[in-house]
Amino acid sequence: MQSKIYNTTLFFKTFLMMLIVSATFSAQAQKIKTIGNKLRSGSSNNTFGAVKGGEVGIKMKAGKKPVKLLKLTFNVENRQQDSLPFKVNVYQFTDEKAGENLVKQEITGAIAPGKSRPVIDLAPYDIQVSGDLLVSIEWLKTSPGMETAFSIGLFNGGTYHKDSATSDWEKIPVAGVDFNMQVMEVKK
Repeated sequence: MQSKIYNTTLFFKTFLMMLIVSATFSAQAQKIKTIGNKLRSGSSNNTFGAVKGGEVGIKMKAGKKPVKLLKLTFNVENRQQDSLPFKVNVYQFTDEKAGENLVKQEITGAIAPGKSRPVIDLAPYDIQVSGDLLVSIEWLKTSPGMETAFSIGLFNGGTYHKDSATSDWEKIPVAGVDFNMQVMEVKK
């Protein structure tokens, strides 16, 4: 009888260990990478007014295989006294033109006064993309006064912006705002 209990216990311990190892390999098999620009917090920045419907963003290469968007991060200085509300947009980007917005639910955040590094959790929205993207934040209200300053890098693809909801996209070719996105390869 004792031998039977020991064998059953050993079987369940072995089975449990195999499950843990299997789960670990599954988690490692899903590749997580960062796309976009390197984050910096130095003194180089580009400023934009906060006008309702205006947007600031960069082109990112998601790759040929589908990826799930996990989080968006950027460095910014809000020179206002109040928080600046925004929403996240992710457009299909073809021939230097923003196409369909791939974000189907509104994803919002707010930039607190002063310097900060907002991190927007995109994982719950299950946004799956591939190819070239234009990732932007859109101001949800007009906030007159000092402009908002984003950390930048030089010669890293440039910045795309719209000054209002009715404006066309314009590109600042030399300086790209430091937006980056963590993404995870989608297993089929």
